[in-house]
Amino acid sequence: MDVSEAREKMIARRFGGVQQSRTGGKGSVRRKKKTVHKTATSDDKKLGSTLKKFGVTNIPAIEEVNLFTSDGKVVHFANPKVQASIAANTYVISGPNEIKQLTDLLPGIMNQLGPDNISHLKQIADSMSSANQVPNAGSRLSGNFEEDDDVPDLVENFEDISKL
Repeated sequence: MDVSEAREKMIARRFGGVQQSRTGGKGSVRRKKKTVHKTATSDDKKLGSTLKKFGVTNIPAIEEVNLFTSDGKVVHFANPKVQASIAANTYVISGPNEIKQLTDLLPGIMNQLGPDNISHLKQIADSMSSANQVPNAGSRLSGNFEEDDDVPDLVENFEDISKL
């Protein structure tokens, strides 16, 4: 008796009363419709049919696409499939992508940077220059160079060798 009383108290405390809910059995409502689980391929088909309605066409020979985010990261697509509909102002870029830092792609994407990214690039350059300051910068300006920084003397005449 103690176990059943404790059980009823626990049920009353957790669910606010006596346990009356059931999911099946005699007297329960019959399910009238079978639920169909959606697959990823059905989503792709729906997306494809919607894009056909927009009238998108493939744009061939695009090697990379870079999408710049506001926090300085770049969504980089290598060899993407690019589709466009100029009339609907819609561009579809699909394929494998990576999220990279702006500094990782820097030399190759300088011509793609807009005014927002240029200011972000200046902030990165300022932070890198402040982090890489050399403690002996004053001695270098005064002419006291270390041995590693010396330029070696020219031993041979390179113009005579190039005329041969």
